[in-house]
Amino acid sequence: MASSTVASRKTKGNAGRKVKDKWKAKEWYNIHAPRMFNEIVIGESPAADPELLLGRTAEVTVQDLTGDFSKMHIKLKFKITGTDGHEAKTEFIGHDLTSDYVRRLTRRKKTKTDHVVDVMTFDHFFVRIKTMSIAERRVQSSQEIGMRSVIGTTLTAMAEKMTLSDIVKSIISGDLSKDLARACRVVIPMKRIEIRKSEILKVGDGEPESIIEEVAVAAPEEASEEVVTEEAAVEEVVEESAIEETASE
Repeated sequence: MASSTVASRKTKGNAGRKVKDKWKAKEWYNIHAPRMFNEIVIGESPAADPELLLGRTAEVTVQDLTGDFSKMHIKLKFKITGTDGHEAKTEFIGHDLTSDYVRRLTRRKKTKTDHVVDVMTFDHFFVRIKTMSIAERRVQSSQEIGMRSVIGTTLTAMAEKMTLSDIVKSIISGDLSKDLARACRVVIPMKRIEIRKSEILKVGDGEPESIIEEVAVAAPEEASEEVVTEEAAVEEVVEESAIEETASE
């Protein structure tokens, strides 16, 4: 009887306690891309303490940042490095291609070879670049060794003259892939070379510059002036033709 009484008291005591809702103690923070991407808001994250945000990662596609539908297969990765009020700051830590895009490239009767090259940029960022080469026919082992040598030499030489911003911009635009494909022609013509993944292994000097250009939108007044000018030009042509017809008569 005594034990049952004690148990009932504990039950009543636990029932009287209020369960604290942890979500109510959390606040939402806006996650901003770094200056390389014009500090655009790329998402939100909840946390009870700003310090808990540090080290969290966010992932968005290039389409989300620029609106370019053709770049929806490129995923950019950022890591939260600090907070200012309810705004979280990030740094670029690498990129990756979506799995469905890679599968479309590597269909049957095609040969895929992967390469990994570690390079140092002009602004001293240590970057690991992983390339993916697609060939229409089987690649021999000697050709693959030659490709690895060419890709490694080409990437190392290019990175020494480029900043991190330049490299990321060339990856997104596809220019870096085209340069590598041209360089590999001396070994074997490749159908396609993709920069499958990149990782920032060591941070360099300063914060990379912006690579997103501001799109200038014409003001309504400017547009209306152009229309008026065109209409005036048409009226002048009509008047001149009427004068010529009268003179000929």
